[in-house]
Amino acid sequence: MKTQAILVLMSILLGNMVIAQELKEVNYKDGNQELKGMVTNNSGQNLPGVLILPAWKGIDQEAKDAAIALEKQGYIAFIADIYGVGNTPTDNAGSSKLSSQYKKDYKSYQGRIQAALDELKKSGATKIAVIGYCFGGTGALEAARGGLPVEGVVCIHGGLAKAADRPNVEIKSKVLVEHPADDASVKPEDYDGLVKELNEGKADWQIITYANSKHTFTNPESADYNPVMAKRA
Repeated sequence: MKTQAILVLMSILLGNMVIAQELKEVNYKDGNQELKGMVTNNSGQNLPGVLILPAWKGIDQEAKDAAIALEKQGYIAFIADIYGVGNTPTDNAGSSKLSSQYKKDYKSYQGRIQAALDELKKSGATKIAVIGYCFGGTGALEAARGGLPVEGVVCIHGGLAKAADRPNVEIKSKVLVEHPADDASVKPEDYDGLVKELNEGKADWQIITYANSKHTFTNPESADYNPVMAKRA
């Protein structure tokens, strides 16, 4: 049993080392704020790109794994740094506070997303899509709401609501929402409000609901992880 446990641990550590080696850090800025994103090793080629918006704790393993998987499928993947150098939260309380600030100040959030899109374009990406997890899923919707220059967005267990005083606008990018059926953080009225928003915005949209799935169902490090539904998503 001890030998088996050691082998499993070594496999995990070596896997993480490979991922770290296959992603390159990218220093960029939004105004005076220094940012540090990550890009796949195929940057510089003329390929379609995917911008990854991470969950509320910043760049994490789920985002890195997604980048590597996308590279294998022929995409340049860039993981955005939303909070900036020196601002990454260390616990759930800090993550909640910072992510809430960006959800409220959505124009700043859209600006950080645009800064990352600019870097992805510099990396050679042509057609670009945005995917996001949790807080990043909300960011994917903000990219669509802000009319950012992307072909489509994918919101993965993201927050669906926006402030009531924000008008619904035309949404030109395609929208896919991957929604866990048992997500306690999303109210029924938020779901209905998003459907209304997408319809009024004349968007090309779809929502896929995943059964028996709680909020962070795609993240292997979460207690909510549902491997069957995560694979489908």
